[in-house]
Amino acid sequence: LSLAHAQLSEVLWTMVMRVAFTGFEGYAGSIAIYVIFSFWSCLTIAILCLMEGLSAFLHTLRLHWVEFQSKFYEGAGYLFVPFSFRVVLKEAAADDKEVMKTVAK
Repeated sequence: LSLAHAQLSEVLWTMVMRVAFTGFEGYAGSIAIYVIFSFWSCLTIAILCLMEGLSAFLHTLRLHWVEFQSKFYEGAGYLFVPFSFRVVLKEAAADDKEVMKTVAK
């Protein structure tokens, strides 16, 4: 998230501050730069706080979830068997043979 914050800050700098440096001249320009820089810094700090708060929230949520699940996990399931067409076709062939035996009787 820190890289995302840096990129957002760079985008805001190029989009907002470009207007301040190219759009105004004289005393009005210096006042405009002050106002626009204040706006840019407030927006950047707000995004930083939001993104870092989100990062901290997600990290603690993940830790709570992991700790909560470890209290109740038993590991008493069945072994994972990956899907295989070969196994499915062998089972289907065996079923067909049993069906043919019952039909032939």
